[in-house]
Amino acid sequence: MPDDSILREHVINVLRGRGAHADFDQATGGLPAKFRAARVRGLPFTPWRLLEHMRIAQWDILEFSRDPKHVSPDWPKGYWPAGDAPPKPAAWRSSIAAFRHDLAEMEALVKNPSTDLFKPIAHGTGQTVLREALLVADHNAYHLGQLILLRRLLGAWKE
Repeated sequence: MPDDSILREHVINVLRGRGAHADFDQATGGLPAKFRAARVRGLPFTPWRLLEHMRIAQWDILEFSRDPKHVSPDWPKGYWPAGDAPPKPAAWRSSIAAFRHDLAEMEALVKNPSTDLFKPIAHGTGQTVLREALLVADHNAYHLGQLILLRRLLGAWKE
């Protein structure tokens, strides 16, 4: 098998949000609690809903990538939290910690030289670990952009 260490490094950098846009910590960091459930007219989400959606989707993709017995949530309802606000004060921090944990787990899967990035996942329909890792990166970048825009509209983003 050819050396794919450079590809793995590039995928890790994309997962971490390095490059041309803000990363997860920049997008979520320092958001005052009063804005976590805030809505802007015309947008169907709050910062809390975006954070939880990202956490749930990333967790689902990770578990699909490594666990043949994993059952995904119902689409779309199972990928979004029930309410606009964290259900308790510690939920924001817990969601951030879980997101970071699952991102590190996806990175570990990609970094592991025994993971064949190109082999179709046995319980899938043609997906590969490479495809799933890039899906996580793409999905996260999309919603981080939404979160930053929402923060700007709320006046809760520092340049």
